[in-house]
Amino acid sequence: MQAILGIIFHFIGGFASGSFYMPFKKVRGWSWENFWIVGGVFSWLIVPPLAAWLTVPGFSAIIHGASSNTIYYTILFGVLWGFGGLTYGLGVRYLGMSLGNSVVLGFCSAFGALVPSIYYNFHHVEGKTTLHDLVSTGWGRIVLAGVIICLLGIYICGRAGMMKEKEMPEEEKKKSVAEFDLAKGLMVAIFSGIMSACFNFGIEAGKPMAEAAVAAGMDPLFQNNVTYVVLLWGGLATNFIWCMILNFRNHSFPKYTDKKTPLAKNYFFSGLAGTVWFLQFFFYGMGESKLGNGASSWILHMAFIILVANMWGIVLKEWKGVSKKTKATITAGILTIILSVMLVGFGNSMK
Repeated sequence: MQAILGIIFHFIGGFASGSFYMPFKKVRGWSWENFWIVGGVFSWLIVPPLAAWLTVPGFSAIIHGASSNTIYYTILFGVLWGFGGLTYGLGVRYLGMSLGNSVVLGFCSAFGALVPSIYYNFHHVEGKTTLHDLVSTGWGRIVLAGVIICLLGIYICGRAGMMKEKEMPEEEKKKSVAEFDLAKGLMVAIFSGIMSACFNFGIEAGKPMAEAAVAAGMDPLFQNNVTYVVLLWGGLATNFIWCMILNFRNHSFPKYTDKKTPLAKNYFFSGLAGTVWFLQFFFYGMGESKLGNGASSWILHMAFIILVANMWGIVLKEWKGVSKKTKATITAGILTIILSVMLVGFGNSMK
């Protein structure tokens, strides 16, 4: 029953993550940096402490009582993840919901499984998986096979994107993804996927705060909510600085108060997108507390996001006007990534 609840919570979180960009499509007259940072203020600054206040009373005392190392590394990984979160928005902007999410999350899954093991191979920590473990054990080789298959799936999705670019009429292409750019989108999405994996590392770095919340009698279901408050400070810093640079460069500061745009709707839908974005990790923490395996939870979360994002890709008709062969290719790529995600999750569960 605990595992079933964990899967349900991860599905809700995956649905939130795969859907959060949709309200942004209702924003009118603003530049990307305008709606992204308004949504981000809700995602990273307003909603996390509100969620912690509701579920982990006294969370601020836990943060103040944490060691400087815990705070430092949690914020550091938040800053690094911020680059991934920032470029995730650009990846979806250039590739669309379907292809953008498949490439970003495919890389995020692969590096989320590999990078920590490489680090712990040189800085051994009791109970943590090393690269040697992955190479020398049965479950580890399953994880590595999953990572390789994941990269194959990303290649197939990229191939489908190139086929789409050649086949779709320019008018249809602009209707489904207004700024479609395969080369630029793939570069951004690959970088985003690699850096986005740092969020999982940040959760691990902030575990002492989550454990302190449980030790203080808080419900384990919500233990990660205190970690998110600190982790997302780092994400806010990265995104805020970049969006302010874009505001200066594009002269888009006046748009925040331009009455020629539907200001109330723009702020509402941007705030809604940011709130929905945070809900993915609110439910991720609940799912992880039920499954008890951080790596497998992360992989399962990625799989659900890929499924939901591609559902939205179909709804938005991002693949309308392409041949059956191209549709079959993107479907094969998505299924390959999902298979790889499940393999990595299965290998980790065997551990």
